[in-house]
Amino acid sequence: MTALPIVVGALCVLAIAYRYYSAFIAARVLALDDARATPAHRLNDGQNYHPTNRWVLFGHHFAAITGAGPLLGPVLAAQFGYLPGLLWILIGVVLGGAVHDFVILAASIRHNGRSLAEIARSEMGRAVGVVCMVAVFIVVIIAIAAMGKAVVSALAESSWGTFTIAASIPIALFMGIYLYKWRVGRVRETTVIGVALLFVAVIAGEPLAHTAFGQALKLSPTGITVAIAAYGFIASVLPVWLLLCPRDYLSAFMKVGTIALLVIVIVVVNPDLKLPAIADLPGGSGPVVPGKVVPFVFVTIACGAISGFHGLIASGTTPKMINRESDARMIGYGAMLIEGLIGVISLVATSALLPADYFAINANPALHVAQPVELGALANAIGEETLVGRTGGAVSLAVGIAKIAAEFPGLEGLLKYFYHFMIMFEALFVLTTIDTGTRVARFLAQEAIGKVWKPFERTDWKVGTVIASALVVAGWSYFLFTGSIASLWPMLGIANQLLAAIALAVGTTYIINSGKRRYAWVTLLPLAFVATTTLIAGVLRVTDFLIPLIQKGKDVGANVVNVVLIVVMIAALVFILVAGVRRWIGGGGSKTSTSTSTTTTTVEGAGR
Repeated sequence: MTALPIVVGALCVLAIAYRYYSAFIAARVLALDDARATPAHRLNDGQNYHPTNRWVLFGHHFAAITGAGPLLGPVLAAQFGYLPGLLWILIGVVLGGAVHDFVILAASIRHNGRSLAEIARSEMGRAVGVVCMVAVFIVVIIAIAAMGKAVVSALAESSWGTFTIAASIPIALFMGIYLYKWRVGRVRETTVIGVALLFVAVIAGEPLAHTAFGQALKLSPTGITVAIAAYGFIASVLPVWLLLCPRDYLSAFMKVGTIALLVIVIVVVNPDLKLPAIADLPGGSGPVVPGKVVPFVFVTIACGAISGFHGLIASGTTPKMINRESDARMIGYGAMLIEGLIGVISLVATSALLPADYFAINANPALHVAQPVELGALANAIGEETLVGRTGGAVSLAVGIAKIAAEFPGLEGLLKYFYHFMIMFEALFVLTTIDTGTRVARFLAQEAIGKVWKPFERTDWKVGTVIASALVVAGWSYFLFTGSIASLWPMLGIANQLLAAIALAVGTTYIINSGKRRYAWVTLLPLAFVATTTLIAGVLRVTDFLIPLIQKGKDVGANVVNVVLIVVMIAALVFILVAGVRRWIGGGGSKTSTSTSTTTTTVEGAGR
């Protein structure tokens, strides 16, 4: 099997889904109306609520939701063969993930840009809101820590990557001031300048790495961790238009541009897929991801198919900046489809590796699962001492893409540059999740503390902003310092999908309460599938893996925490499902929503 029919087929599926299914949801299910003023206009405070050009906001939203998940999840799931992951990505993103993001974004717009927990409280009652808030906090803290650990692994001792990522921050600050203070509304002009500066930073990073300045940027894992924590705090406190939105918009250009180039490269090179379509794993469990293909492929590939973390972005920063309701279709549904494409590209690139090399990179060397074939020569060409045992998915993806790109006509001999660029590229993906995730968690903290002390509910109150941001950063920094990819990633996969099921339950209630009961199947179908598979995976993770490890005395502290968090998430989902079913059966389809975004007015363009 070659890559060409898979990539072309995936592009066709995603294009058809956006053209028809998203249009159906926008018109019939959500009834988007540009005459209705969005919170960005009605509550404009210049800090968090701010009408934003839809392309700039698309860039922010896409950059925020595309962390390490669509890059690494498909790589790890490739142990099952490429076919299970491919089917789950395409079916999951069209019917599940994009629907999830779109519905939650629209619901948040209609609730003044409030969080998923607040929407749950409004639509399903106070108790559900509290339970949802607990679940959200667990996921957002674990997600930021897991993503942050990937950045630490990628940037530690890497001057080139650190310089490029660091340079994107002052470039974004310049873009924010330029677009909103100096040359108001000049999006194209600002984009050209910002992208040009980022391109210069990427090119300059390699020669700078060999200078004294470059050596100063070669930070240890601890140094990178401290720098990430400082950045997360600053990005959460500063006005959204000044750093967060322009930086995410800028990084989105690099992300989308790189993915587009990778699609072209893969189509032209058309590499053979050397991993099998369906792997024959002894006992149905592989050395990279413990567990059988069903249900663990569905939690290993979360982002790229469906991700609960996206609901936090769709009910966090993005709805506060939506200029017109119709923009939600492109931003909510469209951005998720592109993330699905990223998942497909990651899966294809990894599947082009020889099976022995794939397992040698991703499996624990102590397992001795495979003797590498090409890795010695590849390590020498790339400039690495070894590629064996570089678990986590990032290295195998970078190797796979670099090998394919080096076969493109005219690019032979550039293997090491492609490899190091991809490592930096993956770090850029993750960092945009950290800044937006921290800000979303800050909103949640302010909402929670605001129930006890009213001033904290005001997101423009500087003191509350600083305190809440510090608490959030301290929370995920603890896990970042003490955890590992091995302990954080499996936990994130299960918790993330459980949160997606919770969000779909809230979205179903919103649709029914809005008088659209006949369209509730749009969210009920993916809810039934995701809830079933993830609950089974969660129970198996606890009973078959974590408890035996605890009994053997291995990483007892970390594994006990994982058990507690999984049990809490499972209990939260079951509670919300029971509450939801009772409301769905007894609601009668009447409009009981307490949505407050009902003002109708003409909305101007905000630099469209």
